[in-house]
Amino acid sequence: MRSKLLLLIGLITGYVLGARAGRQRYVQIRDAAQKFWGNPKVVTARHDAAAYAREQAPVVRAKVESVAKATPGVLADGARATADAAREVADKSAEIARDVADKTSTTAKDVADLVTGTAGDVKDRVSTTAHDLKERGEDARDRAVLKASEVRDNALATIGDDDEDDFEDLESDEEIESDLDPADAIEAPSHSPDNKTAS
Repeated sequence: MRSKLLLLIGLITGYVLGARAGRQRYVQIRDAAQKFWGNPKVVTARHDAAAYAREQAPVVRAKVESVAKATPGVLADGARATADAAREVADKSAEIARDVADKTSTTAKDVADLVTGTAGDVKDRVSTTAHDLKERGEDARDRAVLKASEVRDNALATIGDDDEDDFEDLESDEEIESDLDPADAIEAPSHSPDNKTAS
């Protein structure tokens, strides 16, 4: 298995380094590998493999050690090699599990930062909108006050004109009455020396 994995890595490395497409093809292969590594099915398979290895490593180790104790010589060496391989698998499985946990933690932090940033943007937009609405409300209030003042001033001016007309009518009535004053119409007898009567 190990030799097949090394052969596959060697072939991929040779292809990437020897490809005529150069950097662009390398980037495509790298992106495809990252996409494959991050694929939910692959992640699940890695988790399952790591869990299985953690569960089976002690069992395999125990079996190998029991066989090694029971078998002399050559089989003991094979059992030790198998036990070493089981330890190596367990260590690699633990390492993969740590890597996956680190990537998950990093992704969670990135998502939390994104959510926090978005929430901050929403807060700023709401604050700006509230401020704009407040200004619009104040402008509308000021316009309403000005309009009410104009209407009041116009109403008062109209009432003032009516009062002036009434006042002018009242003055003209008083002038007519003073012209027709009955006290002026009756003349008192005069006691002048020209009007002496003989008695």
